[in-house]
Amino acid sequence: MKVKFWGVRGSLPAPITPEQVQAKIVAAIERITPKDIESEDAKTRFIASLPPWIFGTVGGNTPCVEITTSKGAKFLLDCGSGLREYGVHGDQPEDKHYHIFMSHFHWDHIQGLPFFGPIYNPNAVIDFYSTFPAAERVLSEQNRCPYLPPNCAWEKVKHPFRFHLIRELEPFYVDGVKVTCRKMKHPGNSYAYSFEEDGKKIIYATDVELQASDHDRSIEYNHFFDNADVLILDSQYTGEEAIAKANWGHSIFCYAVDFANTWNAKKLYFFHHEPTYSDKKIYSILKAAQWYEDYSAKYDVELNIAIEGQEIEL
Repeated sequence: MKVKFWGVRGSLPAPITPEQVQAKIVAAIERITPKDIESEDAKTRFIASLPPWIFGTVGGNTPCVEITTSKGAKFLLDCGSGLREYGVHGDQPEDKHYHIFMSHFHWDHIQGLPFFGPIYNPNAVIDFYSTFPAAERVLSEQNRCPYLPPNCAWEKVKHPFRFHLIRELEPFYVDGVKVTCRKMKHPGNSYAYSFEEDGKKIIYATDVELQASDHDRSIEYNHFFDNADVLILDSQYTGEEAIAKANWGHSIFCYAVDFANTWNAKKLYFFHHEPTYSDKKIYSILKAAQWYEDYSAKYDVELNIAIEGQEIEL
């Protein structure tokens, strides 16, 4: 399986601001020396030496993650504004067949769907999986006037969709991949997904406020999280914010590190980034998480930030 991030922010899109661009330019200029501009090679080396928060951006689109199976099937996890980016710039399946898995239907997870080109293609097929019986009604409410123009009305775009109602902790198979979901703590409920193929396991757990009980290995259904090769996990808040925003349904980055190690994840990707955070702030959280992990000698999970355009191959 391959994973690619198309949208990694939470709550609402957060495009990079002019002030943030200016801050990156100033930070780069402050680091430059005469030797760094002596030749084209020197310039290239200098650019490559810049911290990632300066050279590049985490991205500002809301959640959408692409999984490509070993057989080439396309799984799309959530329909945030990143879904449009995938539709425009991603590798499309030759058979125009898509599989969409929904964690829940909050606005930041569905707002990209009306701008996803394949819904207007009469030859496309979209298998749509969720635990919510009202899934089609919810989408039809979004795709109507006055929120969108008449050509986006649900009656005109619904034809590619085939809705599948799935049940918590009841595995099913799509293109040879074992898929299971589990309910997490989040206002209105949100579901984590596990994808298993060829001995590899990806867990997508966005919009979750981790609880002490989630770490309890004596609870059978918690073993849903066991031994993930890649764990994509909501890590939106710092500790200070989490106190102020208790019961908002999101997690502290250090809790995410604890959780990943409890369940023996190999790689943890911090996800659902706070929309008010700059790239510098998000990378500072990664650094703090690495210090936190180093403080506990028993922790050895690989820590990463989910970044738009980033690819992971299992």
